[in-house]
Amino acid sequence: MNVMINGEAHDMPPGATVAYAVQALTSATSGIAVAVNDEVVRRSAWDTTPLSERDRVEVLTAVQGG
Repeated sequence: MNVMINGEAHDMPPGATVAYAVQALTSATSGIAVAVNDEVVRRSAWDTTPLSERDRVEVLTAVQGG
């Protein structure tokens, strides 16, 4: 299944979830926000939110600085 993550195509296995996509993209465990097709997905729903063909996923990581 082809999914766009942060503007780049990624091949995901059938049944992949938001949590799977996040783990494929980053090893960070905090400071992450995710939206699928412009809808924010709560962290508590990452494991149970399936991805579909051609979904657009945005994974944002908070950066500290000044």
